[in-house]
Amino acid sequence: MNAPEHDGLASGPGSAGLPGAASVPEGLVDAVVHLVETGPVLLGAYTIAELTAVDAVVDFLERRPSDEVLAEAVRSLAARQLLLPGDTPEQVQVRGDLGIAVAFQQRARKVLDARVSGTEPGEPWRILVLPQPEQICLVVRIDALGVHEIALRKLDDTLQMLTDWLPHGSSARQETVTDEDELLSGSKRSALVTLTEYTAEGSAETAGASTDLILAARDGHLHALSRDRSTGDGALTPETVDGRDGVRDRLGVLVGVG
Repeated sequence: MNAPEHDGLASGPGSAGLPGAASVPEGLVDAVVHLVETGPVLLGAYTIAELTAVDAVVDFLERRPSDEVLAEAVRSLAARQLLLPGDTPEQVQVRGDLGIAVAFQQRARKVLDARVSGTEPGEPWRILVLPQPEQICLVVRIDALGVHEIALRKLDDTLQMLTDWLPHGSSARQETVTDEDELLSGSKRSALVTLTEYTAEGSAETAGASTDLILAARDGHLHALSRDRSTGDGALTPETVDGRDGVRDRLGVLVGVG
């Protein structure tokens, strides 16, 4: 399935990843949304360099690969016919599943960024969730090797997947801890979940208001702290989050469905 053409993306060394608007073929979004209703749609696994080369979710990643690594990623995508020349010298076509990922990333206006410490081999350490208006999500699972596994999932399924992965336990109502460092250092498994709203011009995102949720499992109890960076002094506030249902409900509130 072919997907977007990008304006302002070039395929030469050092030039990939420049901002530009994606032109999405008519009917693509509706067709993919209908497909997601039947089950998760897996869009493949990519390196950070390959995602940077097509300007996909790069504003939410932590580092930009070198020009040499980007050039190799462009050649790899072109060899797999995922990156082709566009109608003008300033355009390229991002095809196949990667093109679909680019299209849905550029439609999103918020991202849920969850990072977990204390993971086991085979688990992702970080998951990005980009909700869509149709109650589906673009989900990026990142493992310790830097492989970015991308899928489209229904919102309910995404929230359940996150709930199973994040720390959980009975609420630590009588053991309130307000010091972030103390809480995280003594926890077997902990997580930082950040919801950020953003605006976009072309493929360039500008971050806006954000909210943090810290979850830490210790001695069978779940400690929770929250911080809304759009109001007040950004101080952490203790919360009551009880069990898996409590974690799921809190995630729903963050993405705007609770």
